[in-house]
Amino acid sequence: MLMIQKFTKFAALSAVSFLLLTPAHAQVKEDKTVAIVNGHEIKVSEVEMAAEDILGQLPDIPPKLRYPYIVEYLVERHLLAQAAVKEGIADSDEYKRRLALYQAKALRDAYFAQTIVPTVTEDEMKKAYETESAKVAQTERVRARHILVATEQEAKQIRARLQKGEKFEDLAKQYSTDGSKEYGGDLGYFTAPEMVPEFSKAAFALKPGEVSQPVKTDFGWHIIKLEDRKMGGAQPYDQVKTAIRNILLRKKTQEKIIKLRMESKVELKDPDLAKFAEEARKLRQKALQQKQGGAAPAGGDQPDATDAPGLTGDEPATGGGKSDMQAPQ
Repeated sequence: MLMIQKFTKFAALSAVSFLLLTPAHAQVKEDKTVAIVNGHEIKVSEVEMAAEDILGQLPDIPPKLRYPYIVEYLVERHLLAQAAVKEGIADSDEYKRRLALYQAKALRDAYFAQTIVPTVTEDEMKKAYETESAKVAQTERVRARHILVATEQEAKQIRARLQKGEKFEDLAKQYSTDGSKEYGGDLGYFTAPEMVPEFSKAAFALKPGEVSQPVKTDFGWHIIKLEDRKMGGAQPYDQVKTAIRNILLRKKTQEKIIKLRMESKVELKDPDLAKFAEEARKLRQKALQQKQGGAAPAGGDQPDATDAPGLTGDEPATGGGKSDMQAPQ
């Protein structure tokens, strides 16, 4: 249920990001001091916590340089913090507002680390892997490219150019209105239910190398090229266990947030936000009722072939992406 996910996914993902630089169940055996800034000791534990704050800045930095980068980040942070104290900033309203915000974040992160992370066990991860890898092995997947345009006439003109020998990737980058255009229209591998029915029917009817006639969906007109098709096959457990662990953590975090919202009083003063929240509340109530009745909770993230990155090893080398016309979950 997408409405529930919009309310909970940000909190869940931000909590899961805490894990990406720290091995599972890592513990600091000796909290060594790595730097001293005017008497303040920066310890290994502080470096590990700071990694969460600047996680988004790290992918472009070589792994061997990440640790010294974070230490330097902390040195600069403390130099500015000490300057703020000297200049009386600690008594300002701006500082007090920020302190309240950061305190809530710190409590949230500590709650996640101490109460949710320990609940994901190795046995649970292996069970999820066995269940979902069995599904992957029985499911046909195809890899396709597409070009999405607004009208049938545009689609026919593009198909005519393809028949004359122009490259699909080049035309996709030039004309497609879909998010996959940056990857030459490459959608990666997908199963039939992942895309809207009209699109899947046309794609799965093609042979590798074939290009479809214009296909109409609610998103517009598509020209589809089939790249490959195969039965699914899961990667080894050790290669995907981190992805599975993060999915299970996200699922449990979402369930906890839903439960807390059901038990709490949240007042929204903006009328539009209040209307949106009421719709989400009804969906959460329905999800809870389904769970209590033995059904899978709506909006819950069960790790499956599409929700566990890398489970099948089918992602395109470009990193490319799923398009905007995936079937709603």
